[in-house]
Amino acid sequence: MKLLFINGVNLDMTGIREKGVYGTQSLDEINAEIAAHFKDDECEFYQSNIEGEICNKLHGADCDGIILNAGAYTHYSLAIRDAIASIKIPVIEVHMSNVHSREEFRSKSVISEVCKGVIAGFGKNSYILAGESFKL
Repeated sequence: MKLLFINGVNLDMTGIREKGVYGTQSLDEINAEIAAHFKDDECEFYQSNIEGEICNKLHGADCDGIILNAGAYTHYSLAIRDAIASIKIPVIEVHMSNVHSREEFRSKSVISEVCKGVIAGFGKNSYILAGESFKL
């Protein structure tokens, strides 16, 4: 199975910012654990703080499933929503934190309705749960 993990805005700061919310591991360390978990699968990791680059990555994806943590773009990026809607590859929206237990604006996602599913609140394991769901 070929999986694409896309991380959006500010997730390059994982392990540095809001450690109580996102933990102390860097995104590279988390990606290494994900890759080790899916050692029999092909994993690609991509991160960008630029909305259009995320759209381009979605448009050009060649994989069986996409795991997307769009960060704050989740709450307002109609461009990313439309990019997801325009492709045939299933996308699972993920969040490390429980967005519903945080600020009110975080509980609204403009991308959820075009995603196969949503997984939130399990830290780095949200990515693994999403990837495993493609095997069900």
